[in-house]
Amino acid sequence: MPNTSSTPIVLRGAFAAAVLLAAAGAQAQDACTHRGDLDAQFCDANRDLVADTPTDPKRLKDPSTLVFAFTPVEDPSIYEKLFRPFMGHLSQCVGKKVVFFPVQSNAAQIEAMRSGRLHIAAFSPGPVNFAVNLSGAVPFAIRGNDQGPVGMYLKMIVRKDSPYQKLEDLKGKRIAHTSPSSNSGNLAPRALFPKIGLTPDTDYKVVYSGKHDQSILGVKTGDYDAAPVASDVLQHMTERGVVKGDDFRVLYTSQMFPTDAYAYAHNLAPALQDKIKQCFFDYKVPAEMAKGLGGDRFLPITYQKDWELVRTVATSAGELFTREAFDKAAAGKK
Repeated sequence: MPNTSSTPIVLRGAFAAAVLLAAAGAQAQDACTHRGDLDAQFCDANRDLVADTPTDPKRLKDPSTLVFAFTPVEDPSIYEKLFRPFMGHLSQCVGKKVVFFPVQSNAAQIEAMRSGRLHIAAFSPGPVNFAVNLSGAVPFAIRGNDQGPVGMYLKMIVRKDSPYQKLEDLKGKRIAHTSPSSNSGNLAPRALFPKIGLTPDTDYKVVYSGKHDQSILGVKTGDYDAAPVASDVLQHMTERGVVKGDDFRVLYTSQMFPTDAYAYAHNLAPALQDKIKQCFFDYKVPAEMAKGLGGDRFLPITYQKDWELVRTVATSAGELFTREAFDKAAAGKK
C-alpha cells in the first residue's frame, strides 16, 4: 500500500557516489554524439539541452520509494506541510512510497539528485541550470493557472522609511544578494542593473544573505540598505505576517521570470517518467497549497524553451554552469 512520510536524507558520500555514476556513464561516452554543456556522464543526442534517458536498461532506475524535495528558499517545514496532500496523491498515483526531503541549500539538493538519492525536485530558477547540467535533472512542469505559468518578478526593496527613492540613490550602499547561483537574487541583478546605471560590486557592495527571506528580513532590520528579491517570496512572507507590505518601498520591478521548475532524474525508467508527469498534470491543487505557493495546477514546460530567459540572464552575467563553477559558487556561500 503506497504511503508518504518525511525522512532526513544523509548526503555523506554524495561526491563518491557521483564519481561512481560518472565512471558508469563514461562507458557510454564514446557512443555519445552530442553532449553540449552537460557533465561527462550524460548525453544529449537529441540536442534538447537535457540529459537523455539511458538506452542501456541496466542504467535505468525504478525505485520502490521516490524522494521529493522543494527548493530551499524558506523554512522547509512550511513547504512540507503545504505539499503533504500532493505527496499523498503522488504516492497513490504512481503506486510507490513517496518521502519529502527537506533540503537546506541548492548545492545539497543538486548533489542529492546527482548521487541518485533524489528523484523528483522543484529547483529554484537559477540553480535549474546547474541541476540540468550536473545532476541530470529533466524539468517538466511549472506551477500555473488558467492564464498560464505563474511567474515571479525581481524587485529591489528598501525600507519604506529609508531616504532612498530611486536606484541611483543606492550607489555606495550595502545591498544583499542571495547566493551566487540564484537567478533572481544574483544573476538577474548583475545582468539587468548595469543597463539602468547600477552595477553590482562597482556601484554598491554585494553581501550574500543566503536566501530571499533572509535578504527581506535583513532589509527590514536595517542590516542591508536594499535587496533584490523574488516577488513570490516577498508575497508569501507578507501573507504569513512575517513582514508587512508597507515595511518596504520598491524601487525597481523586472519583467516576469519563471518560478521553480519541477524535474525528475533523467535515469528513471521511461514508464515511471510518464507516470510522474501524468500525476502532476492531473492533480487539482487544493486551495491552501495554491495560496501558499501560487498557481492552482501544474503545467508542462521544456527546459530548452521555457528557461531561455533565465539562461540569457546567466550568460549576460558571465555565468558558466559547469562543475568548477558550481563548486566555486557553493564555496562563495560559506
